[in-house]
Amino acid sequence: MCFYFRASKKVLEMLEQKYEGIEEVVRNIQGEEFNGFQHPETPVVTSVEPERLQLMHWGLIPRWARDTSIQDSTLNAKIETLTEKPSFKAYTENRCLIYADGFYEWQWLDPKGKHKQKYFIRLEDEHPFCFAGLWNRWKDPSTGLSRSTYTIITTEANELLSRIHNSKQRMPIVINPNNEQDWLSQGNIRMMNDFLMGQPC
Repeated sequence: MCFYFRASKKVLEMLEQKYEGIEEVVRNIQGEEFNGFQHPETPVVTSVEPERLQLMHWGLIPRWARDTSIQDSTLNAKIETLTEKPSFKAYTENRCLIYADGFYEWQWLDPKGKHKQKYFIRLEDEHPFCFAGLWNRWKDPSTGLSRSTYTIITTEANELLSRIHNSKQRMPIVINPNNEQDWLSQGNIRMMNDFLMGQPC
């Protein structure tokens, strides 16, 4: 799973060269390290506006949700069941890229997870990267206000991550830079297992 990640100033510096809307994002982004359970706004690019960087809340809210309480359960979406789960199946064409330069996982040091070791996972060259995601714009039925939200797609952990994230043995899908536009332009979901992963430090 992936519930904590970092998007440092290095990420924003790279994004300045690529996208419109960067000034608004920089002005409104809160911090560099994000806890999914706080449902922060983080830098995202969507298939609808691939030229524009924007902020979205982490934790996808489906159209039928009555409030935001579902977000704790939709921080991640398993690639194996995207087309089956009610929270995600209507949004498989709503593709997005979530920018980061690392994420955190905890290794269980005992069978019940009472003692854990924290790891920061990044690419070997420390370069920023994109998680594969899905997004939706949800309208609050009680206020009429809209909120843009996303989920990070996960897959079975590779050999390295299965040793670190040894409780669930999952990992976020990090898109190969060569496949970023394919993902946004409705490339085959299954091909997104062509990911890049870094080393713990």
